Amino acid sequence: MDAAKLLKGYDLDSLTIGALGGHSGLDTAHGANQFGFRSVIVAQKGREQPYELHRIREQGTEYERGCINEVIVVPKFQNILDAKVQEQLRELNTIFVHNRYFWVYFSDFSKVENEFHVPIFGSRTLLKLEERDQPYNQYHLLQDAGIRTPKIFAKPEDIDRPVLVKAAEAHRGYERAFFVAGDKKSWEAEGVRLEKEGKVTAKWRSAAIEEFIVGAPVNFNFFYSPLTGELELLGTDTRRQTNLDGFLRMTAPQQTKALQSGIDLKMIETGHIACTVKESILVKAYDLGQKFVDQCKKLPKALDPSGKGIIGPFALQGAVVAEEGKEDIVIFDVSLRIPGSPGISATPYSGYLYGNSMSVGERIGLELKRAVEEERVEEVVT
Repeated sequence: MDAAKLLKGYDLDSLTIGALGGHSGLDTAHGANQFGFRSVIVAQKGREQPYELHRIREQGTEYERGCINEVIVVPKFQNILDAKVQEQLRELNTIFVHNRYFWVYFSDFSKVENEFHVPIFGSRTLLKLEERDQPYNQYHLLQDAGIRTPKIFAKPEDIDRPVLVKAAEAHRGYERAFFVAGDKKSWEAEGVRLEKEGKVTAKWRSAAIEEFIVGAPVNFNFFYSPLTGELELLGTDTRRQTNLDGFLRMTAPQQTKALQSGIDLKMIETGHIACTVKESILVKAYDLGQKFVDQCKKLPKALDPSGKGIIGPFALQGAVVAEEGKEDIVIFDVSLRIPGSPGISATPYSGYLYGNSMSVGERIGLELKRAVEEERVEEVVT
């Protein structure tokens, strides 16, 4: 979509920043509030409570609380595409910040790309590259950028080391039910068992087979500003995963008993913990981030009709490994939008630039404030 047409009729001096009610909605609304914007959350019925609780009240007094101006409740997240809802958003002069929910809860993401007539902060079309079943996906993007990734095994017969099989969870197809294998035999046995138990879908045999990387997991959360042309590291964090985290708290004898009793390990992301890295690692991290930004700018029009590449927040998620006395970073996942981790403001990296650490939502608010002041909003939306 043409950004100029989407912004036509907007009062750029009275913008609202919007998000879906989940993943990073509160972070987005708080960031908007911090930089003088109104905020709107589109929430699914039955899941609106966290956003209603954070509505702004006692506004203009010393007792003011909350960060959300408007909550639009819809039957399903997909109803954001309804003409009436879009009209409400446009009347509020909304710039929408997309997150992972846009892919997870929409059966046909192309409808968001083509039928959501509200300007999106960030890239409208790159989000789908996160999905490994796309013809051109994050694996290809990382490879083209020259970023090290785990070895990918095209077929189970090639497995010659521990691997992580990223199968789709049976009950929640958008989540992955990872399992570990060491060869074709264990790959087959574990996959068949999990399918019979209803834990993975019948398509598990086509799931990606990645080398299992043994290292310290770190998510490098970046922000690329089209306004300054600079790449920033906003913060670093690591994942909390259930039930893996609980299992790792057990002693070895307890772990053995747990496995014998039929408890299966799961790696479902449930949250994040802020962490820091040595400054020597930052050199490598910035290099990877810049390579990623540069490669996104080279994507063909078929993938990025805007030609703008990555805009704003993205994350390179991987692990720091030790090899022959030196450390390296291996990236095994990419987020091409706001990560669901407001806690990265607990790390110092954005504070080194701005004096105070800020969340991703706040950094988006700052970018939009500058875009308005410089009359360059069109450059940061698609």
